Amino acid sequence: MIRSELIQKIADENPHLIHRDVEKIVSAIFNEITEALARGDRVELRGFGAFSVKKRDARIGRNPRTGESVEVEEKHVPFFKTGKLLRDRLNGN
Repeated sequence: MIRSELIQKIADENPHLIHRDVEKIVSAIFNEITEALARGDRVELRGFGAFSVKKRDARIGRNPRTGESVEVEEKHVPFFKTGKLLRDRLNGN
């Protein structure tokens, strides 16, 4: 599902909401999650999962084309851990 499909589904299920308002709501939610992760905060959506930021240390990598060693800088990457309810639903429990 892509963002526009999510907006359309929410708008279809809530005919009292204007499509433009649903779009603003979805954008606000995604922006808040993004800003929280940028600050290093953890975002938990009960029953769905938790977003957090993990730090990857600097390391020596390898260019797959040339085989030459390259230095990979330290970086922060988003991480998602599924919640118990989502995991159970995916596994048919």
